[in-house]
Amino acid sequence: MGYIIALIATVALIGMDQWVKYISVNHLMNQPDITIIDGIFELAYVENRGAAFGMLQNKIWVFAIFTILVLAFMIIIFIRLPQTSRFRPMRVTLVLLFSGALGNFLDRVRIGYVVDMFHFYWFEFPVFNVADIFIVISCFMLVLLMLFYYKEDELDFWQMIRGHHE
Repeated sequence: MGYIIALIATVALIGMDQWVKYISVNHLMNQPDITIIDGIFELAYVENRGAAFGMLQNKIWVFAIFTILVLAFMIIIFIRLPQTSRFRPMRVTLVLLFSGALGNFLDRVRIGYVVDMFHFYWFEFPVFNVADIFIVISCFMLVLLMLFYYKEDELDFWQMIRGHHE
């Protein structure tokens, strides 16, 4: 995945996330929850002022610093990954993770909270959004890639950051 394709994909994914949040604000805010599957799934407007599962409520500066560092780290790794098909799955994973993190970061900076709307209440799962889906899928992919696809020496991130990866 080249830089231009990664940029286009990132913009498209963030656009999708922001569009769903926009629709949620316009159609779910101050409205009763909308049941999609009775007893299992509903659409609900929630303003999440914390991290995953509501941790660190109202700590925007903590999120800002942490997110900027993580985004910078991901950009460095993306640039340092070899431009071979072997690393395409990692590039896709990084684009997905970057898009999810930046989508939620934009909400926090712009409005002070993240808009969530998907609620599986059958098993008491926290309300989440499209960016959260990107983050969860990419983290799952990252674990699978690190455990089963790449060898340890292929992903020496410290060497990649320093620019000494062969």
